[in-house]
Amino acid sequence: MQINHDTRCALDQAVELLNTMADGDTPDTLVSVADLRAYVQQNDVSGVGDLTEDDLRAVREVRDRFAQVFAAEDSRTAAGLINALVAEAGTTPQLTDHDGYDWHVHYFAPDASLAQHLAADCGMALAFVLVSGERDRLRRCSAPDCRRAFIDLSRNRSRRYCDSRTCGNRLHVAAYRARRRESAEAGSSS
Repeated sequence: MQINHDTRCALDQAVELLNTMADGDTPDTLVSVADLRAYVQQNDVSGVGDLTEDDLRAVREVRDRFAQVFAAEDSRTAAGLINALVAEAGTTPQLTDHDGYDWHVHYFAPDASLAQHLAADCGMALAFVLVSGERDRLRRCSAPDCRRAFIDLSRNRSRRYCDSRTCGNRLHVAAYRARRRESAEAGSSS
């Protein structure tokens, strides 16, 4: 799947936003305006002014809606969710070149709130994934104790874990140790 730089950034922003949600033992990490400001800085979200409690509430609502897109049973349901999200954001496509990047499209109005900005840009990026027939690339980690979101951009669509160095490696080590334990038990009983 080929995607341009801006679409990739928007997809990453959506995933990072989703991964701020509480999950099992992991607490919600988007609970204050300071957390929101940190998210904006970490993800290089452009054109963001002062942030307020209203921004935090609105971004958390957008986050919940992205979670619904990832959990959608089928493409028709995901499309309906994305269409509503983007329409409510007041999408205004505009060509722009900034921060050393060549011409690209921003889908949010210049005076958009942070929530509208994320809903429009990330919503359109998710729409591109859906339109290209790649909705199955919107995934949750397969590790039993991790449900972090990720987008599988591997060539063969084989990625199962949010991070192969943590979740994937941890499960492979556990499986290896279980095999060794079984082998040792089988050897001691003979």
